[in-house]
Amino acid sequence: MNPPDDLARAVEAALFAAEEPLALNELRAHIGADADVKRALETLRQDYAGRGVELVERGGRWLFQTAPDLAHILRREREEPKKLSRAGIETLAIIAYHEPVSRAEIEAIRGVQISKGTLDVLMEAGWVRPAGRREVPGRPLIYATTPDFLAHFGLESRKDLPGIDDLRAAGLLDPIDIAMLDLDTEQAELESAGDSD
Repeated sequence: MNPPDDLARAVEAALFAAEEPLALNELRAHIGADADVKRALETLRQDYAGRGVELVERGGRWLFQTAPDLAHILRREREEPKKLSRAGIETLAIIAYHEPVSRAEIEAIRGVQISKGTLDVLMEAGWVRPAGRREVPGRPLIYATTPDFLAHFGLESRKDLPGIDDLRAAGLLDPIDIAMLDLDTEQAELESAGDSD
């Protein structure tokens, strides 16, 4: 391994000293606006590949994290946080797949009202945040996922969320859900066939 250049060393130091993951513009604020931070990050990513810690990007922010195959070494006995309720899991999935989304839109998709506590739990976990207000009458709050959500689930971006086919292949859809999806697909095919006649 070649010794890193001064720019890569500066980026490495900034990331190690940071209390939270840093975006490119934040790194440039520390290192210098003209610095080729992208090149330095790629150099560091390659240098750390396969080591005990790796440089990763989560939601456009960079951080060092323990290599996934070594995470078990660092686990400590601690009190486990409460598990998410089914409503919490469904709400988180709706926000992740449809963000930014309002409370009313979440309720319309789920088909039931959600308690304020459900969103509070997701925000306390650091996975969901208010993302502004919808420009409609009443200006409801809209919600989106956070970089912590991406980091917790090991996703680089929301594009890495599994699709319907992935969920079906993993056996994560209830038989009723699969039947409803198949019915919707069949109905859409019939409608499109009727339109072409």
